[in-house]
Amino acid sequence: MKAVEYWFSERVQQNVTLARWGTVGRPVLLFPTAGGDAEEAERFHAIASVAGLLEAGRIKVYSVDSISGRSWMMGDDPRHSMWLQNQFDRFLAEEVVPAIRDDCNDDGIEVISAGASVGAFWAVEVLTRHPELFRAALCMSGTYDLSDRLHGHWSDDFYFSSPLHFLPDLDGFQLDLLRTRFVLFATGSGDWERPERTWQMSKALGAKAIPNRVDQWDRSWPHDWPTWRAMLPRYLEELA
Repeated sequence: MKAVEYWFSERVQQNVTLARWGTVGRPVLLFPTAGGDAEEAERFHAIASVAGLLEAGRIKVYSVDSISGRSWMMGDDPRHSMWLQNQFDRFLAEEVVPAIRDDCNDDGIEVISAGASVGAFWAVEVLTRHPELFRAALCMSGTYDLSDRLHGHWSDDFYFSSPLHFLPDLDGFQLDLLRTRFVLFATGSGDWERPERTWQMSKALGAKAIPNRVDQWDRSWPHDWPTWRAMLPRYLEELA
């Protein structure tokens, strides 16, 4: 069963969309690629790839628009994109997760985050920043360092929403809780893939003793939807 909700978010100052597939099961927040919207995963048959898990009541899948990713792609002023990146995190934690919990009739349920490409950035970002809300992350073919888009600008908004940058300084309760969570990285080695980006993010987590694993697939798997459609059901079966 599919449902779509719309509302205006004061945090990101625009209309937003939350799509859902399934009726019961562990909630999975599946992020779109950089320019994608909340229903991108359905159009590219990623939802069909996890039909067995949905029908078995193992998972419910949710998705939102790539609000921050679109800003970077469109070449907005980096100062605005950095602000929006941090605000998008607030939107996820303060609007999307409460909406998911309300839909699940469980105000304490922990979410699995997932995504491919820039979506993988958000999957690890929300887990590392909000381990009280997310139990695990599935990050496929990820891009994790967005600092090459700053063009000489820098702000706390970017620092606090970029795991590669804030993790080295992290300590205390947030880090303690993160060490009870798990990040599963998967990447192909074929056309347009950059496995070194995945290993960079994995090493940043490992340096803080945050549990994670990298599965690197061979050169027959490119940076494209057929790869992610193969990865998504395999790893959600493990995480859910």
